Amino acid sequence: MTSTSAPVQQDRSPLSILLYSNDPDIRDAVRLAVGSRPAPDLPEIEWEEYATRPAVIEAADSGGFDLMILDGEAAPAGGLGLCKQLKDELDTPPTVLVLTGRQQDAWLATWSRAEAALPRPLDPVALAETVVELCRRSRTGEE
Repeated sequence: MTSTSAPVQQDRSPLSILLYSNDPDIRDAVRLAVGSRPAPDLPEIEWEEYATRPAVIEAADSGGFDLMILDGEAAPAGGLGLCKQLKDELDTPPTVLVLTGRQQDAWLATWSRAEAALPRPLDPVALAETVVELCRRSRTGEE
């Protein structure tokens, strides 16, 4: 018996992830935890790293990111406020994961309209799993 339905084609272009933190150690920790290809069913990641709010806004305006990971503790502009601004101002806001300073800051992540939040200290397994889930949703158009 043959099937007449065509297989679903997956987008195999690289995942584009924007990573914002003024702290290079945080950026390194995130990249190390997630890796270059966090799941076999996902393509490799192309990381774009930014350390300033204006650079993130400019990059976000051009779009094309599967995911943005924003450091809520970045200085002088934290990722939570930046997330809220992007969600409020962009016609097609990005999928966002915010890294909070502590578990109790989860309410701020809700206020910012981020799709997910993870507290410090970062759990590498939880971070990788969250990135995989958000990238899958981003690629399939689920919200």
